[in-house]
Amino acid sequence: MYTKKFIDQLAGDLQAIEQAGKYKTEREISSAQGARVTVDGKEMIMFASNNYLGLANNPALIEASEAGLKEFGFGTASVRFLSGTQTIHRQLEKRIATFIGTEDVILYSTNFMANLGLFATIINEAYGSTEPYYKDVIYSDANNHASIIDAFKLCKKEVTDKRIYKGGDVAMLAQLLEEDKDKNYRNKIIATDGIFSMEGTQADLQKIIELAEKYNALLFVDDAHGIGVMGETGRGTAQAQGVLGKIDVIAGTLGKALGGALGGYIGGKKELVDLLRQKSRTYLFSNALPASIVMAGIASIDMMEKDSTLTKKVKENAAYFRAKLEENNLPTLEGNHAIVPLMIGDAAKAADLSKKLFENGIYATSLSFPVVPEGEARIRFQVSALHTQKDLDETIEILKKLM
Repeated sequence: MYTKKFIDQLAGDLQAIEQAGKYKTEREISSAQGARVTVDGKEMIMFASNNYLGLANNPALIEASEAGLKEFGFGTASVRFLSGTQTIHRQLEKRIATFIGTEDVILYSTNFMANLGLFATIINEAYGSTEPYYKDVIYSDANNHASIIDAFKLCKKEVTDKRIYKGGDVAMLAQLLEEDKDKNYRNKIIATDGIFSMEGTQADLQKIIELAEKYNALLFVDDAHGIGVMGETGRGTAQAQGVLGKIDVIAGTLGKALGGALGGYIGGKKELVDLLRQKSRTYLFSNALPASIVMAGIASIDMMEKDSTLTKKVKENAAYFRAKLEENNLPTLEGNHAIVPLMIGDAAKAADLSKKLFENGIYATSLSFPVVPEGEARIRFQVSALHTQKDLDETIEILKKLM
């Protein structure tokens, strides 16, 4: 039963969160996701969504989703290895594998669960060995997504060493690898985002691949924000940097550019994917994705393979918006991704600006420590292929008045 002591503890925790300025308020949107949404009866220009290609309310994906419901039902009522694998699950996995340049793919409920499942599986047990454990080492970018950070927490300390290198600092990564070159590790694993979600910047995959080859390390890239946006045909950061097919393990999602619903995945060698099907707990004990999501996922891959217009459009919009910020001396970071941060510095000022933007019909959220480094608070604008030049110009004019 709930005790007064427990309730007081919860209330104290909530009060501490609020006093620290970190209390999150969930605004209720009464429309479909798009370039413009409705909140409290008011139309807003949306810049706080991962809907990069504008597919979250796309008619073709809705039609595919409805077809999935009619043919395969509402849900599987099962995990994959019992009775939850339908023909379309394997179809989607094969389509994604071809699209991102890996031998095979395994679907998870979310990208977060995919990352947790991957590292907990490949690190904690030494398969095929008579020894109880061999030690592995992980080299992780400091700016990696929370799902990667939490995945490492599941890796047993007695079998895992962890090295953290500064965000995007390939020279520091090289130094750490060099320091460990004579240590008898079972596996060395380099883990990085493809696109860093707070900055919209890219990892230097070409140089990291060179280091992985030199030091015989496995390279893991979470390209959740890259797939659909980066590369000539939206195949991700690897395509943008000319290294498609050269990444050992790729994590990604259907929950951002490819429709914005649910579903994550891990792509890699068939042996890795087979092992995850056997041992990954976040896969084994989670219901299979519903057919509506799977069919929409297949439709999104169809669209990407046939026409790269949306990928081209979101890049054009992001470049235009970033140029307008710079033209008006509104501080941003260099980049070519749809994440365009407006750098404010002070957390309170960033939060106040976000509030004023909302009052003026612009839905854009502020980010501050510990999500970003202390003193580097910002407003993160996420540009969509659906935004019009009018949307972007209107936003710039409002920013000029508020800053």
